[in-house]
Amino acid sequence: MDLISNLSLGLESALTLTNLLYCLGGVFLGTLIGVLPGLGPVATIAMLLPATFSLPPVSSLIMLSGIYYGAQYGGSTTAILVNLPGESSSVVTALDGYQMARQGKAGKALATAAIGSFIAGTFATLLLAMFAPPLAEIALKFGPSEYFSLMVLGLVASVVLAHGSLLKAIGMIVLGLLLGLVGTDVNSGMERFTFENANLADGIGFVVLAMGMFGLGEIIKNLEDENERSSSISKVEGLMLNKEDFKQIAAPVARGTLIGSLLGILPGGGAMLASFAAYSIEKKISKNSANFGKGAIEGVAAPESANNAGAQTSFIPLLTLGIPSNPVMALMVGAMIIQGITPGPSVMTEQPALFWGLIVSMWIGNLFLVVLNLPMIGLWVKMISVPYHHLFPAILVFCCIGVISLNNNAFDVFLMAGFGVLGYLFTKLECEPAPMLLGFILGPMMEEYLRRALLISRGDPTVLVTRPISATMLALALISLIVVLSPSISKKREEAFQED
Repeated sequence: MDLISNLSLGLESALTLTNLLYCLGGVFLGTLIGVLPGLGPVATIAMLLPATFSLPPVSSLIMLSGIYYGAQYGGSTTAILVNLPGESSSVVTALDGYQMARQGKAGKALATAAIGSFIAGTFATLLLAMFAPPLAEIALKFGPSEYFSLMVLGLVASVVLAHGSLLKAIGMIVLGLLLGLVGTDVNSGMERFTFENANLADGIGFVVLAMGMFGLGEIIKNLEDENERSSSISKVEGLMLNKEDFKQIAAPVARGTLIGSLLGILPGGGAMLASFAAYSIEKKISKNSANFGKGAIEGVAAPESANNAGAQTSFIPLLTLGIPSNPVMALMVGAMIIQGITPGPSVMTEQPALFWGLIVSMWIGNLFLVVLNLPMIGLWVKMISVPYHHLFPAILVFCCIGVISLNNNAFDVFLMAGFGVLGYLFTKLECEPAPMLLGFILGPMMEEYLRRALLISRGDPTVLVTRPISATMLALALISLIVVLSPSISKKREEAFQED
């Protein structure tokens, strides 16, 4: 009964005309930036954060979350039509989706992606509605020690699940933690790492860092790779699946949904890890495994279901614990803080209309996406052909306006430009910026919770290992590091990254 009454409250909040329009706008924009390779939800949400200042909290979060899961839909369109994933989680979809398009089955591939995404998104949102309340109740019993240990576990998990070099991933985490320390210490009033520059006294702005690393960094990278983008398919037909197609995709969609729902919750996991895992498992157990990579419809159904389920369930740790599980969720933390909301279990009790309105809006958004995507395939095909050098000036101007509107400070624009160059260099050095962003967000929170824990225990650090929940999470973090540092796992990790 509690679930029904909570969902009724969510419906009342989400079905207002204003929130419906923001939901529609969010999923439309998400699909658009998913279709256009080079933008992506992280860069787009980072650029839109300043615009959310004047919006109601519910509307802003509904729009930003719509951009995220909408981009999972849009990314599959370019992956299938031009073999160029618009979103990182759609990389696997391109393997079989593009081959289907070359065989004249682009319509079937797109319909499979849309149907699988809708089913997965609907199921994952149901999981979110069912499991968020009990998790939030448990989280309310957490003290400073437990929160500190949970954040340590989250950072370790993001390192473990990151691609490529483990050393580089740890280095990016440490860099994020250091950048989070810049500014005035709230307890002592001392300035740290400001180099006597008054502009840094309040610390580095989250929006400045995010726009630079993910906005400008992506612009530079995509200008370099623009020649790789070409569209050979100008018309898409046959968007209906027959009975045999539905039989083929039913089991892969179900498996992909379950895998994505589980992996989306993990810190550092999310949609990308889910899509890779679902494709690998499907290829191993499928009777049609020999056809994978040559146009197998199962190779589209499984990863597309997984990445959308992963996108939805990644909201669970954010809404219940206040811990971001991926870069987009880190941006959502920033959006909540901008609105004066403290991320964590208190959101459910203090602002139930916002909490349940956001969850119900995901069902509505998934329905909007099916209605929008298939009839508008022709528009998306045309959008793919727009040269990137016509798009980037507008993106650049929007970034600069958004940053300078925060504090009316030109220094922030130069700082953003510096982070943009740094983001591009990290890309060339094969260093993922995502762990750095998580470190930047969690670093100050970890410091504050550690100080509170030590204050309560009168300076005794053993409080972190004598409290059962805290000790368990630190033990899990340590075991994860030991396993991933083992020579056999480390070697496989490097080989997998080189194959990608």
